[in-house]
Amino acid sequence: MISLQTFIAEKTFKNCLMNASGVKCMTDEELQELARSEAGTWITKSCTLVPQDGNPSPRYADLKMGSINSMGLPNLGFDFYLNYALKQHDTGNDSLFFSVAGLKLEDNLQMLKRIQDSDFQGFTELNLSCPNLPGKPQTGYDFDRTNEVLDKIFNFYQKPLGIKLPPYFDMIHFETVANILNQYPLRFITCINSVGNALYIEDETVVIKPKGGFGGLGGAYVKPTALANVRMFYKLLKKEIAVIGCGGVETGRDVFEHILCGASMVQIATQLMKEDTPVFFRLIAELKEIMNIKGYQNISDFRGKLKEL
Repeated sequence: MISLQTFIAEKTFKNCLMNASGVKCMTDEELQELARSEAGTWITKSCTLVPQDGNPSPRYADLKMGSINSMGLPNLGFDFYLNYALKQHDTGNDSLFFSVAGLKLEDNLQMLKRIQDSDFQGFTELNLSCPNLPGKPQTGYDFDRTNEVLDKIFNFYQKPLGIKLPPYFDMIHFETVANILNQYPLRFITCINSVGNALYIEDETVVIKPKGGFGGLGGAYVKPTALANVRMFYKLLKKEIAVIGCGGVETGRDVFEHILCGASMVQIATQLMKEDTPVFFRLIAELKEIMNIKGYQNISDFRGKLKEL
């Protein structure tokens, strides 16, 4: 029997697939659809302290090899998602991931303190990498600020916490970030968020409205960058910090490559937008077929075992 079971910290998941925060996970209906899907778990929309409408439309566009978006963190607010998470806890389901993305440090501290004081026992993902808020820098590219944020959070936060990171491109940046993260009791990182501030043109016009057409690039365009980030952080981070891969997953082969680079779980973003939740069933079947051909019975048989020349 081929098993896609995987582990992060003390929790076991039936398979390695989940949605990426931001995709099909804003409303109660969307979250319940994810809960009913074949995904191993699911994550809420990155939320702010109060509800946000996000950027003006059109703010998302499918492209030939991916997508571009400048959503601007539309969400129903922290209270909505905390209540949803607590309902899951009440039914005995603590596999849910809760994503928070405060517009300032004080907001993140307030939200995390409320999660710490609540009955929620799942994982929390702190988004340090939203590239689509006009006038707001990505915390993940400010290394001193990232260190400050984590230092203040872990002064009080004791539940399982991970962070979502932007893509990095220089070797020294991988090493600098890893040295910061290894100081803290993080349980996972998610990499990558979309490649920020790309520009796509059709005929003579941009395809999304916010920021003059600039937006986060996703899909097949970013897979090589995503795999590089997964691989480098898998090699540099202490083994207590799991890596969740995200970026460019269209097929079971893409899932396989993320795991081969070291991912314990794999998030689906653009392809989930295009196919909706049936994408999980297809990816599971395609991944199992690859594992069967190669003689792998479990994810641990090949996770992190990318061959180098």
